[in-house]
Amino acid sequence: MLKRDALAFNNSDPLNADLTASALERIAARDAETNAFITVTAEDAMRAARDVDDAMRRGESTGPLAGVPIALKDLFDTAGVRTTAGSKFFADRVPECDAFVVERLRRAGAVILGKTNMHEWALGVTNDNPHYGACRNPWAPDHITGGSSGGSAAALAAGMCVGALGSDTGGSIRIPAALCGVVGLKPTYGRVSLRGVVPLSWSLDHVGPMARRVREVAVILGVIAGHDPVDPGSAPFPSDDYVSDLDGGVSAWRVGVVAEEWLGDVHPEVGTAVRSAIDVLASLGARVESVDVPELQEAARLNGLMTTADAAAFHRERMERAPDDFGADVLARLRRGAAYGATDYAIARRRQTELRHRFAAWFVEHGGRFDIVALPTTPIPAPKIEGLDAVAAAGVLTRFTAPFNLTGLPALSVPVGNTAHGLPTGLQLVGAPWAESKVLRAGYAFEQASTDSAGRREPDARA
Repeated sequence: MLKRDALAFNNSDPLNADLTASALERIAARDAETNAFITVTAEDAMRAARDVDDAMRRGESTGPLAGVPIALKDLFDTAGVRTTAGSKFFADRVPECDAFVVERLRRAGAVILGKTNMHEWALGVTNDNPHYGACRNPWAPDHITGGSSGGSAAALAAGMCVGALGSDTGGSIRIPAALCGVVGLKPTYGRVSLRGVVPLSWSLDHVGPMARRVREVAVILGVIAGHDPVDPGSAPFPSDDYVSDLDGGVSAWRVGVVAEEWLGDVHPEVGTAVRSAIDVLASLGARVESVDVPELQEAARLNGLMTTADAAAFHRERMERAPDDFGADVLARLRRGAAYGATDYAIARRRQTELRHRFAAWFVEHGGRFDIVALPTTPIPAPKIEGLDAVAAAGVLTRFTAPFNLTGLPALSVPVGNTAHGLPTGLQLVGAPWAESKVLRAGYAFEQASTDSAGRREPDARA
């Protein structure tokens, strides 16, 4: 593992080149096992790290991520470096410009290590990519990482980077975060610009940070959040200082826990871990109450409909011209999306508006009862790669995450322990629109109170 707290490195001892070299050594040692990266930009990374060191030695101002090694899911455009979106079609695509969030990372001093493996076109949750190989869970290499940001989660869990970016349309940040034992945040829809990000669904895509700890996620969010006037989906809503209030605790907060009758089947060890995590929040002074969410299943279904319909629209020419260049599971889901009619989509959009209002009404900011709402991130731990039906897996693993893409609410996944077989599990914390600070504060309170938080994030520490 990387030994230092990289997000505190902005100091008078410039050792960022050493940190980046250690990260690259880790990639060289572990990536054959995990297949977390599609492209590693080692020379560029070392050059950027040395530039940060030189600036520090000159006494120049450096950003909040000065020298921090960051990995990017391979759908963020990077100037001069190929961006494949995990696809055969984009295998040789080299953008001329950085995505908006990549520009912000660079200005903040981050060192970009490379581009991480992902489910093809971000349309899936297994990260078993037919073109670039399956991404493997560092806790159990014969199990999936989750997706579609699985490479980012695996790279973090295996200590190859300090932070990462992912995208999330139905759970693609939170699912791999939960299955790999790291932290992942899907911000409010519109909080982070999508400019320069290969789309899956124009109306449901979100960009967010991933890391091994909540504080690191908060720092990265502070860098990438903010209005982008060029992106029509970016909201002109002021960003917060996501770090300053982290240690405020949850005393007297009201936590709504989604009632088990609305969750359906949940793996017993996942259920036990999440209930124990809720008990931790209660021990910190939170008041825990049950909340009924009968629309949970409907919201997940509608999110799936809109995702595949939007994706089919984006890929319509490729589907006509070269359908065999898609993986089998992705093509099947695209064809399903293409088969929906205009009436199906119109009804889904109307229900999306209604459910956004319904879910937002849970929270005190909108006259409701709760500060946050809690539920499992996924109903099961990571299944094995071999023999897994990727289409069926998407329906299972997005059950608890997709509703919050449909409604656009901020949602955080934090690790809550491992099963008897050593597979991580995740707790999902959901907040009101624009309430990322509260969600992060709750996650941080739980993390600090959890006695085994370090062990959950170091799969190789067992060796």
